[in-house]
Amino acid sequence: MSASARITAPTPSDIRARKGGDPLVSLTAYTTPMAQMMDDHVDIVLVGDSVGMVLHGLPDTLGVTMDMMCLHGAAVKRGLARAMMVVDMPFGSYEESPEQAFRNAARLMRETGAAAVKLEGGVAMADTIRFLTARSIPVMAHIGLTPQAINTLGGYKVQGRGEDRDRVLDDAKAVEKAGAFAVVLEKVPASLADDITDQVAIPTIGIGASAGCDGQILVVDDMLGLFTAFKPKFAKRYATLGADGGAAIAAYATEVRARSFPAPEHVFADEGPTT
Repeated sequence: MSASARITAPTPSDIRARKGGDPLVSLTAYTTPMAQMMDDHVDIVLVGDSVGMVLHGLPDTLGVTMDMMCLHGAAVKRGLARAMMVVDMPFGSYEESPEQAFRNAARLMRETGAAAVKLEGGVAMADTIRFLTARSIPVMAHIGLTPQAINTLGGYKVQGRGEDRDRVLDDAKAVEKAGAFAVVLEKVPASLADDITDQVAIPTIGIGASAGCDGQILVVDDMLGLFTAFKPKFAKRYATLGADGGAAIAAYATEVRARSFPAPEHVFADEGPTT
């Protein structure tokens, strides 16, 4: 393959330049096969701390560790050629100080090959975002419902209604000014998401926000119908692979118990092919 034909993933600067253009497509991934499946179709693959709930059976994202994010981030990277990868900074890895955030963000990028990190918080995290971006760590921000803060937010509630609207808008403006190249808007009213999209110069990526955002993201296991323990209103299911998988496992179990699997074509004779 010539250098001119070589596949290159978009950079954070490329994503920022997509503001107001064709909508950005993003999904989460936690494994190499899932990353390979989506690579041709999405612009951004997020290795989300939702991995704790989706793959590890945790009740929320608070128990996710740096080691988990590094492990899954490296796995996802091995499955990507075209999409840009962003990795979530887990709870407790960046809130203490900008210096703590830099150490952990640098580790995530070094060990996973991520192009950027994502962290939750608006005004309160602006100084940290500024510190990171000044030191060559591209940051995707995340405001509105921030799952790492569910204990202070009172659960998975819509953010930005009524008098709370200005707070979320201020968060968006703060992360833009601090240097974030994009911002995720989670579980905010559509009208507020539209106002934020109009008022900030960086792409907005909605999840439970508005079709007017500059892009959208979903947890891939939600949209494929694989993860059924928790289904937010905004998680449209494009398939029912969980139900299909359950039916397939049941059929396998029935055949094993009936000794109809393995059949002759699934076993090896004394002579013949070796594979």
